Amino acid sequence: MADQDLVLGNPGLALGQSHDLVIGEGHGLGLGQRHGLVLGHPHDHDLGLGQAHSHDLMLGHSHESPLVLGHHHHHHHDHGHDDGEELALGHNHDPDQDPLAAQNHDLGLSDNHELALADTHDLGVDHNLDQLSVDQEQDLALGLTQEMLQGQLVVSQVLQARAVIVNPDHQLSVGQEFSDVKSCRRAIRDAAIACHFEIQTVKSDKTRFTAKCAAEGCPWRIHAAKLPGVPNFTIRTIHETHTCSGINHLGHQQASVEWVASSVEERLRENPHYKPKEILEEIHRMHGITLSYKQAWRGKERIMAAVRGSFEEGYRLLPQYCEQIKRTNPGSIAAVYRNYDDNCFQRLFISFYASIYGFVNACRPLIGLDKTVLKSKYLGTLLLATGFDGDGALFPLAFGVVDEASDENWIWFLSELHALLEANTENMPRLTILSDRQKGIVDGVDFNFPTAFHGFCMHHLSESFRKEFSNSVLVNLLWGAAHALTPIDFEAKILEIEEISPEAAFWIRRIPPRLWASSYFEGTRFGHLTANIVESLNNWILEASALPIIQMMEYIRRQLMTWFNERREASMQWTTILVPSAERRVSDAIERARGYQVGRANEAEFEVVSSHEGSVIVDIRNRCCYCRGWQLDGLPCAHGVAALLSCRQNVHRYTESFFTVANYRKTYSQTIHPIPDKSLWKESSESNQNGENQIEIVVNPPKSLRPPGRPRKKRVRPEDHGRVKRIVHCSRCNQTGHFRTTCAAPV
Repeated sequence: MADQDLVLGNPGLALGQSHDLVIGEGHGLGLGQRHGLVLGHPHDHDLGLGQAHSHDLMLGHSHESPLVLGHHHHHHHDHGHDDGEELALGHNHDPDQDPLAAQNHDLGLSDNHELALADTHDLGVDHNLDQLSVDQEQDLALGLTQEMLQGQLVVSQVLQARAVIVNPDHQLSVGQEFSDVKSCRRAIRDAAIACHFEIQTVKSDKTRFTAKCAAEGCPWRIHAAKLPGVPNFTIRTIHETHTCSGINHLGHQQASVEWVASSVEERLRENPHYKPKEILEEIHRMHGITLSYKQAWRGKERIMAAVRGSFEEGYRLLPQYCEQIKRTNPGSIAAVYRNYDDNCFQRLFISFYASIYGFVNACRPLIGLDKTVLKSKYLGTLLLATGFDGDGALFPLAFGVVDEASDENWIWFLSELHALLEANTENMPRLTILSDRQKGIVDGVDFNFPTAFHGFCMHHLSESFRKEFSNSVLVNLLWGAAHALTPIDFEAKILEIEEISPEAAFWIRRIPPRLWASSYFEGTRFGHLTANIVESLNNWILEASALPIIQMMEYIRRQLMTWFNERREASMQWTTILVPSAERRVSDAIERARGYQVGRANEAEFEVVSSHEGSVIVDIRNRCCYCRGWQLDGLPCAHGVAALLSCRQNVHRYTESFFTVANYRKTYSQTIHPIPDKSLWKESSESNQNGENQIEIVVNPPKSLRPPGRPRKKRVRPEDHGRVKRIVHCSRCNQTGHFRTTCAAPV
């Protein structure tokens, strides 16, 4: 006998590939009472066969969803007839019509009248498959197909059927009123989505709206019109009967971006980090329709633009924003630069007075330079200049927004930084600057800070080393060489590297040690070998980088405002002379100094001797030690502490002033003030004009630029000939052939 397979739709439900559904000669098929075929549960499913009764196919839900074999009929089969067994399928078929030939289409039973399904006896149906979704109390009919006549029982694809029970919010009735035509259209659209059918607008203007079911031949139709003398709309007529089966595709014609936005607006206002993927999942769960990722993303962007303002509006309001910074935080620097040919944004520089005052008067003379690529619509780069407070925490000083981290932009940023320091101090301090030593940074430092000590940030150097050699042991030895306090210790680490990899030793020897090694560096880094600003601020700087430009700067300002307040209040609880980190280091040095022997040469010079370190010379007048620890850190080393204790000097008096609690409080003594909402900017600017006419500055969004660097050469390997290439898609311009990060198309 030919194989008889049972297949459900696409994706289908098959009774195995080798499990025949066979009924022996002279047997009928009857679905006995309480013997349902349940889809979607992990227990065994038996198809009980006995005297013919009603036929129910339970599809994985507790409510009744009968699968009717035939159209509202009961089919009785006598066991004594071999050519009278028939399986009537379809709508409005008489049980006596369309018999299936017994010799080819009888469904046979084994002796024990049981139907064995797969080995596990489970029929699992994914609840997420729209093709197998069945609404409450909705009958699902199986049509007779040609495949059945060829030996297979096929259930056609299940469509998105209209719901019989509709949410009261989506029910439409004659006489129902709406405030305007938009509300009317919105209600009809929501009802169509809830009931899983699409509508086609017949007429829509300011006084009337008519729509019909989009399915061909379906009589459903609705007409609404404006009430005389009032703006309200009312439903005049509804033909509620549907003859169609609902939509047969995954999406929905009425599920527009506007509908997506309105559906998730409340959730997005509560949680701006709600992802498009989560939006898709919620819409599928709540409404039973599947949309594209782009629709969800655009819906989210529409709501976020209403909440935080659009990217274009951010650039347009930049001049007013800069004025608000200078008005609310006097002494701050905020300047926006544009291209005068097309008024497109070029650069932005912002530094708050509280940061300027704290750095000039109380911070270490140490600046770190770093950058991070922005992830907003118009891309760009955020440049950062950061100091370090007495307790070693980052102290953001200035911010710049540019189109790319080019040499020209770095030179401009450093010139702005020099101008603000020069304007706020009588004597420019001799700075130590740490960076990745990009050419533009080197040129900018040499031009604007000719007396500064400019060294490598060890984070950037070690990452380049790691990429080159991919050996953690070598990287650890490199860090050991950087921390070494004496040239002897430095050379010992380099020799260890050379023993493992001569190439690595050659690579590192090409970089002058005075630019990165503590034992050769001429400036004072106060124990800081890195200016890894972005990594340190990673928790919030990356989140800010995806916002419109004003929202990003406001995000940064609020973070700084919170930091200043929290650190100011915390320092009020300190009772020590030095900040906590310095106090711990001095205490450790005092503990180590107990094992040293001290000899005094004069009022300032001492010889400190230990069994494991030998003899070390200390000069307390110049605050230096031959181990170089005192000079590099700004705190007395163990040798210096031993010398100071031997002559009964106060160790705390020989520390740098910025390590004291008094200076720390001075660092955060100024306040970063809030900026009013943008709705009040125009009013405040008009009140400050005092009758003078000011020309409004127009700033347009920047034009996209190709990312910096030489384009990579494409080498076609012989094995790649004939290989199908993967098509990449840009999420920014919606074109193929490149990614968002390499997109050069103007927006």
